[in-house]
Amino acid sequence: MGQKPIKHQIFLCWVDVVADKTTKLAVEKNRDMGWKGILGFEYGIVQAPLGPDIAGPELVAAVANAGGLGLLRAPDWESPEYVKELIKKTRKLTDKPFGIGVVLAFPHKENIKAILEEKIAVLQLYWGECSKELLVEAHNAGVKVVPQVGSFEEAKKAINVGVDAIIVQGREAGGHVIGQDALISLLPRVVDLVGDHDIPVIAAGAIVDARGYVAALALGAKGICMGTRFLATHESYAHPMYKQKLIELDKTEYTDVFGRARWPGAPHRVLQTPFFCDWKSLPAQENESNQPIIGRSIIHGVEKEIRRFAGTVPNPTTTAVHVDS
Repeated sequence: MGQKPIKHQIFLCWVDVVADKTTKLAVEKNRDMGWKGILGFEYGIVQAPLGPDIAGPELVAAVANAGGLGLLRAPDWESPEYVKELIKKTRKLTDKPFGIGVVLAFPHKENIKAILEEKIAVLQLYWGECSKELLVEAHNAGVKVVPQVGSFEEAKKAINVGVDAIIVQGREAGGHVIGQDALISLLPRVVDLVGDHDIPVIAAGAIVDARGYVAALALGAKGICMGTRFLATHESYAHPMYKQKLIELDKTEYTDVFGRARWPGAPHRVLQTPFFCDWKSLPAQENESNQPIIGRSIIHGVEKEIRRFAGTVPNPTTTAVHVDS
């Protein structure tokens, strides 16, 4: 397995599904009733807004051009002019619709204002509640709102607000997940909760191939959202060495060692690298805020110091700093 272009990734997942005659009817039903009916996307495949800046214009445009829904990742700080440039760069690479993800736990009001001014197709929200006021503002700008939820209670609030679709994320997902429920138990409950509401449910969490796609359909989802599957593609903005490790290593573990200060109470799945195995028993009182600087990276145009255990995904600008430990 090597780095694959996006078009190959999209079609690899889709062709595997339609090649299986037992799942063909389910897939055709998905195409008729899922994302295609809302925004005109060809496939029910969503590329997650990989952070902190891994889902850039090249990746998102490639996904859009291949028929999926690509999501940019907005900065975790206010930078509205940068957000506008990010959107404009993507539009130079595709004439298809796409979206952008915003983490509501960080400063975001000016960024969202810029997003709505640009009239992007989809505003994806997570780590916070979508208000009715924001939904109305987005709809007035012609923007669809799609929150990502990690619990039954979050889903209920999103449905009551009247969102356009819901991404249901199970704890199996990569990144810092907001919920603790497994996808297989949470997804059908949310599907039943949605009921007759015209709100498609998208499944997220450990879905990487056709089998996962079909399983999500069987549980009532209308599409899937994948993140890790796109990390090692040519268009991903992740560091080449990071991509290579994703390909070489296959064992993972659920842990809270990384990002405890920035993402409190949010464990996530990581590769079992030698570094992690050496530090997996890190005392509970320790976190990245009191650790040495191990590198620097330019993230969304701003140079950032990277501390040990921060868990920041490296991009091509990332450089290491020697640390005695």
